Amino acid sequence: MKFNPLVSFFKTVGLLLTGRLHFPRGRVGEIYDLSDGRRFTIFRQVIVNAGKNQPEKPGAVFQVCFQIAGMTPKQNEVFSLFPIAFFIGLPGFRSKLWMADRETGDCQGIYEWDTVQDAERYADSFAMRFMMLRSVPGSVWYRVSPL
Repeated sequence: MKFNPLVSFFKTVGLLLTGRLHFPRGRVGEIYDLSDGRRFTIFRQVIVNAGKNQPEKPGAVFQVCFQIAGMTPKQNEVFSLFPIAFFIGLPGFRSKLWMADRETGDCQGIYEWDTVQDAERYADSFAMRFMMLRSVPGSVWYRVSPL
């Protein structure tokens, strides 16, 4: 099953209207260290409360890093607002942390999904293709990990 951006958009609107969609600010500014010594600063978070047919806790993490092309990290923070409504409503989406390394211009996203299968489908989605189009060629890497 392919992810559909239009269906996702309308589901996102529904999540917003029912109060299940949250943008907490508590982790904004927090430093996230990678094992290779790189440091990212969290600049946005979104959380979707579990629905009736979802597991209580997420079952997988999707981590992606890339270098944005043609934008400063600050410009990317603003630009990254636009695609939000088109992936939050994807099946199995639970949360995302947006991060940037202001020294290198690298960006990172940490997503939580209901299942490993949901996370793996995201890797082949319109959202990932869009991310790759606006990234420095060859800079995108990702991994899916079960929780």
